[in-house]
Amino acid sequence: MALSDLLYPDNPKRKQELIHLHQELLDCMSTNFHATNELVGVLNEHLGCTITPIEMRESSTVKENCEIIIQVMSEIQHQVQKIDSDMKEKLEPVLYQKLYDIKEPELEKIAIAQRVFSIIFGEATSTAAMVAIKLLGSNHLTLTVSKLIGLLAQIGASVLGGVSITIIGLGLEMILHAILGAVERSQLLTAVRSYEKHLAEFKAASEKYQQAIHEVTSLVRQQVQ
Repeated sequence: MALSDLLYPDNPKRKQELIHLHQELLDCMSTNFHATNELVGVLNEHLGCTITPIEMRESSTVKENCEIIIQVMSEIQHQVQKIDSDMKEKLEPVLYQKLYDIKEPELEKIAIAQRVFSIIFGEATSTAAMVAIKLLGSNHLTLTVSKLIGLLAQIGASVLGGVSITIIGLGLEMILHAILGAVERSQLLTAVRSYEKHLAEFKAASEKYQQAIHEVTSLVRQQVQ
């Protein structure tokens, strides 16, 4: 009896389900890599950061690719925190508080940020200040990055975390062979169902993450036109 028949003995049509799950994950991760690089490009160009762009490694496992994107997301978080620290250090408390006051006009916040960047860099564009304000004031982006880091860690630790992202081309049986060492056969279906749950949450969080980045990059494009 084939391994896939052991996994899905009551429904042969579901033999391809695991492959579909794996492909959905890869597609979602690929889009996240692209969106993250867009944000990295903005930070490097306008805020003087030196974050290295990332790319999916086809010879690596799901877990290793999760770790790649977690690392750069953590670096983005660090850079945003550094911007906040610079603002707090160089601004009077009243002006610093204005940056986070939702009632304060955004143009005023940008002017305040530009003043700080002019001190740090010697000169600063309004685009740089606008990006900084958008990042500092975007709870949406902050929360989605934190959420996505947690979900990526869960997926990396899941039953399919040790599977190479290219194994999909080898077929279902090879995927099952690759993961049978992780759990007992009797536990495999439960593990895959857990993976489905992680993937559903990951896709939803990824959409919010990509939307938040799009808001920042779209503003930058409008600003430089």
